[in-house]
Amino acid sequence: MSAPLPAEIVAELDRYIVGQDDAKRAVAIALRSRWRRQQLPDDLRVEVQPRNILMIGPTGVGKTEIARRVARLIGAPFIKVEATTYTQVGYVGRDVDSIIRDLLDQAVAQLEQERLDAVQAQAEARADEQLIELLIARDTAQVGANGRSQPVDAPQMDVGTAAEKRAHSRKRKRYAELLASHAIDDVTVELDVASLSAESPRIEIIAAHNRDDAQESLRELFEAFAPLPERKTLSVRDARRYLTRREAEQLVDIDDIIDTAIERVEQLGVVFIDEIDKTIQNASDYGPDVAGEGVQRDLLPIVEGATVMTRFGPVRTDHILFIAAGSFSSTRPTDLIPELQGRFPLRVELASLDEDDLYAILREPENALTKQYTALLATEGVTLTFTDDGLREIARTAAEVNARGEDIGARRLVTIVERVLEELSFDAATLAGETVAIDAAYVLEKIGDIVTDEDLSNAIL
Repeated sequence: MSAPLPAEIVAELDRYIVGQDDAKRAVAIALRSRWRRQQLPDDLRVEVQPRNILMIGPTGVGKTEIARRVARLIGAPFIKVEATTYTQVGYVGRDVDSIIRDLLDQAVAQLEQERLDAVQAQAEARADEQLIELLIARDTAQVGANGRSQPVDAPQMDVGTAAEKRAHSRKRKRYAELLASHAIDDVTVELDVASLSAESPRIEIIAAHNRDDAQESLRELFEAFAPLPERKTLSVRDARRYLTRREAEQLVDIDDIIDTAIERVEQLGVVFIDEIDKTIQNASDYGPDVAGEGVQRDLLPIVEGATVMTRFGPVRTDHILFIAAGSFSSTRPTDLIPELQGRFPLRVELASLDEDDLYAILREPENALTKQYTALLATEGVTLTFTDDGLREIARTAAEVNARGEDIGARRLVTIVERVLEELSFDAATLAGETVAIDAAYVLEKIGDIVTDEDLSNAIL
């Protein structure tokens, strides 16, 4: 695993997230502790538990973004879930084990794509070789009766005499040049394309008792219901794409992908559980708490360390990093069940965003909203510039609306900037070549009346 220093992690987070230094430091230390654990002797390593984190703060202040960015930084499998979407085992709804199953599915898909990308050049070369032979075979088949093309399955022509070999070599070279220049992309060839028969039954895959059984079951399933070949006429462009994909899949080892994905999840996985405070039952509630405390109790063994069965085999959760978050506006972290509280030893509070924070969010991050809109409108030839007083007015408006109604943090900026630029975005195609300055006067012209009308502001902004 990569092992950035805590200061390097914080510096990377600073590129995208304004403020919230305590949360950044806590996550950086937790990640560094994972690397330290890997350096320990085996007997001690298994005893070191992850430093799970509980983030406390209103929505839109950067909780999810911090978790997502650090996972991307170390190349870790990451999943964000809402605690309120799960129900206690035995009731209708998703059970918490599906969190780990979804995390592994994501890790397998991510790793498979990495492996496919790594062999892309080799797969393209092999696909081109097949296409060249198909094209030569196509030329040969055209000498059939009445000049009609006949289906030919021999991707490798039998050329015996020296003259035939030289002619074949010249054709190969010529077709290679045409393929490279995309000059024959619209020429058609016939080849066998795998497609599932319409009569293939729908099958439910039941998790096996161990990983080896799961892999064997999958192999048997794929063999029993293998795609049936179907001869199709495709353009060279489509045939090249299909053959490249097929060759790439043949070059990757699915067993190794599964092994590595499981290891990544177990050692590097990051699970972000949002709205954990919504699982706290109100004292006035009656009846079975299937979506509240029941979910907390179901989460407990996974966070403590358990084995979860997946379609790829068992996954241990002992060293997955769990980051829980909630606003706790009407509850307290101490209202969580004591056992779950103990599994989140690190607690950090994220501050609400004031006008200065919102202003900085519009200016500083590399993925700042203003930079995104500038790039989007530049695709249609419109030069967009945000003046300092324009940014200040947007930030002031966002802070005012947040204070007056529901505080949704930086997410309010998206609504306001979209409203300010709505007309400009609509007419962008007719404004190519023009420069538009978004200053305070422009902002007030577009949303000033809405902001002063409190009812309208609450409805629109």
